[in-house]
Parts: sequence; C-alpha cells; structure tokens
Amino acid sequence: QVQLVESGGGLVQAGGSLRLSCAASGSIANIAGMNWHRQAPGKQRELVATIISGGRTNYADSVKGRFTISRDNAKNTVTVYLQMNSLKPEDTAVYYCNAVVTGPTLYNVWGQGTQVTVSS
Repeated sequence: QVQLVESGGGLVQAGGSLRLSCAASGSIANIAGMNWHRQAPGKQRELVATIISGGRTNYADSVKGRFTISRDNAKNTVTVYLQMNSLKPEDTAVYYCNAVVTGPTLYNVWGQGTQVTVSS
C-alpha cells in the first residue's frame, strides 16, 4: 500500500509563488509515476504535471514555463514537489497528488487535496 500526504497550499496574490509537497510512504518501490491534478469549482479535474520513475516530466500547456514538478527520493519515502510561479487567478483550484502504483494490477492512489487560491 502507498499513502500520500499533501501540504503547501494557501492564498497568494497573482504573480506570486507556492510550493506544494506530496510525501509518499509505504510500498514506494512500486510507484511507477506521480502526478499533480487540480480541480476548480464547477470544472473537471485536470492533469497538471507528471513525473515518472526515470525522472521524465510532462506538463499541461496551461502551466508550462510556470510550474515545475520534481522528486526527492529518501530511504523510506518519496516526496514530489510542485513549484508554482507566476500564479494566475485561473490557477485557483484544489490540487491533488496522485501515485500510479504497479502490482498485480496498476492502480491509483490519491492524496487528500490542498486548496490553492490566487487573488487578483
């Protein structure tokens, strides 16, 4: 089993920065990749950034050049960060960390979500 704990959300003015953290514990050797998603009120959840085991990253067009996903591997935990710069009001959403875990089948684990609010 993999457990995810997120932190780092908050309120920031447009143009500011925030860094989100997602700490994964448990069967971290089985994590194939980790993602950040977000869901704004009245909108569908969207994929924001991905980092896979080899370190390759991918971003939604709306955040390219502003957001950076990175990973820090420790002995028993993996922490994935989302550095968000030049924030815009349209970045306001609940941000969710997600781990794709291998096993007998591939499955997803989700964090609890953290609110990011960007004021204009």
